[in-house]
Amino acid sequence: MLNFGCDYLEGAHEKILARFIETNMVKEPGYGFDQYTISAKKKILEACECPDGEVYLLVGGTQTNSTVIDAYLNNYQGVIAATTGHIACHESGAIEASGHKVLTLPQHLGKIDAAELKEYLVNFYGDETYEHQVIPGMVYISHPTEYGTLYTKAELEAIYDICKEYEMPLFVDGARLGYGLAAEGTDVTLPGLAKLCDVFYIGGTKVGALCGEAVVFTKKAPKFFFTTVKQHGALLAKGRLVGVQFETLFTDDLYMEISRHAIKMANILKAGVVAKGYKQLIDSPTNQQFFIVSNEKLAELKKHVSFSTWEKVDEDHTAIRFATSWATKEEDIQALLELL
Repeated sequence: MLNFGCDYLEGAHEKILARFIETNMVKEPGYGFDQYTISAKKKILEACECPDGEVYLLVGGTQTNSTVIDAYLNNYQGVIAATTGHIACHESGAIEASGHKVLTLPQHLGKIDAAELKEYLVNFYGDETYEHQVIPGMVYISHPTEYGTLYTKAELEAIYDICKEYEMPLFVDGARLGYGLAAEGTDVTLPGLAKLCDVFYIGGTKVGALCGEAVVFTKKAPKFFFTTVKQHGALLAKGRLVGVQFETLFTDDLYMEISRHAIKMANILKAGVVAKGYKQLIDSPTNQQFFIVSNEKLAELKKHVSFSTWEKVDEDHTAIRFATSWATKEEDIQALLELL
């Protein structure tokens, strides 16, 4: 069975596993005060060119999203996101469980539009009864989006300018950030992103780590953020487990090296599928690739390949998603192309 279902099917990069073994018997304090976590935080801030920032290592994406949002918002505030945003669709109500409504805007290939964001806020505060409603307190976007698309630098600047105007933090979900930064033609860099939002995270779970996300506050974290992390079950007693991974990922450019591999594999897959006459649902520049197949082909493929069934296109066709990763092998792509 070929498997292109997601980008966290494998365990971890071999250099991370080797580093685990190498450091295993070293005694270190817990909760992220170990030497590996301290080193990882320093390396991350250097890569972000953000010397005044703060870094926290959390266990996973859902915990990261719910913790960061809850830490910033008051109990009367909600978070703005695209209708297709991860927190609106695939977090099992984790955000709402902490008492914060997800306020949705229309999506455009997974992205929100700055003009529509501004219109939403103007209309909201133009309503004299707005205090009877959930107050928008934060804007959430993901880069890449759920559709594998990317914001441009100009789009991020426009959204961030509106956030600053309305005194709302901009939070960028970077669960697949490496694949966005490595995509061909993007003008968004890691240091650039650090200048265009208040907080973002560097995904480890989907980009070579066993688990873990690195949250980067570009200035200062909300007060008592450590305590909020623990309340959300996002803090490991053996914080070194995440620290070792990010220290390794940010040594010798490993994070970007393995991200570029995923993009290379995605481009080979895309070219091969398109050459066979299949239409793309979206022309994604990242590791998520979306194609339209007949329902008959869908049923046939399911016998041999694991993938995501994305959305119904019409009565006879369905959109599916293939995801490459840091560990994808070209021979598996060639085997998939033969089945198509």
